[in-house]
Amino acid sequence: MRVGLFGGSFNPIHFGHLRAAEEVREALSLDLVYFVPAASPPHKVEGELAPGEHRLQMVRLATKGNRHFMTSDVEIRRTGRSYSIETIRHYLATLRQPATLFLMMGADQFAELETWKDPDELTRLCNIAVHTRLMTREQTQPRVSFAALKRFGYTQKEDHYVHPSGQTLSFVDTTFFPISATEIRRKLQRHESINYLLPGDVVDYIQRHALY
Repeated sequence: MRVGLFGGSFNPIHFGHLRAAEEVREALSLDLVYFVPAASPPHKVEGELAPGEHRLQMVRLATKGNRHFMTSDVEIRRTGRSYSIETIRHYLATLRQPATLFLMMGADQFAELETWKDPDELTRLCNIAVHTRLMTREQTQPRVSFAALKRFGYTQKEDHYVHPSGQTLSFVDTTFFPISATEIRRKLQRHESINYLLPGDVVDYIQRHALY
């Protein structure tokens, strides 16, 4: 079984998250994608986060109906700072074997990977799938620096990179959605509509619970 882990604050989850997950799932032939809302992401300001249980429920609402999408409360239950390496260890210990694990992240997150907790162990334990925002087919900007590849020991092989442990690093071009959770929260604070930026059930949930 090929399993993706898609972590984030999901504050709130929106169509950009969902489409990126679907395109990575399809490109890498993943059987399941677990959305893992963070209790307290190390790189986020805590005061901006809706309570974890609300973010978890919004993810459940957004992903219902897709048999490949699952929601995980492992980081919400763990509380405290949410570190990807701990979540990876959890899934490696609990997933039915044999399972191939892919940690999914955005290009901006991959650029900061060296600042994460135990990044060298992380690259040894799982595959990494980086979803990049493809705006036009003509863009030719490099997706990763040679310094980053050298830092973690990746070497290129065909259309992906390979770590000395055998784990892979893949870059998947995904449809660019000009949507951000920050802008959604700003619109709510300005009493503007957020319809069609995120699933209707999530919009209703935010309004019902007066979030943001």
